[in-house]
Amino acid sequence: MTEKRKVSRQRALKAARIVLKGGSSTMDCTVKNLSDIGAKLVGDNFLAVPDDFDVLMDGFEKRHCVVRWRNLKELGIEFV
Repeated sequence: MTEKRKVSRQRALKAARIVLKGGSSTMDCTVKNLSDIGAKLVGDNFLAVPDDFDVLMDGFEKRHCVVRWRNLKELGIEFV
């Protein structure tokens, strides 16, 4: 498989929270790898997560992101 990322990601194991629009709903997850432009999130079920949301990660400010790929338990996100 050919690597398509513009920037390589570093392994990470950080607690994170997906914050849906308006902040009325959140979902806990884990950051598995991270770069300046995106991350891979792991959680219980991402199929109902919208295509854009905010993410809060330990040690970082809230970032808005868009989903670039997904499956049941993983999300690839790009920070925007």
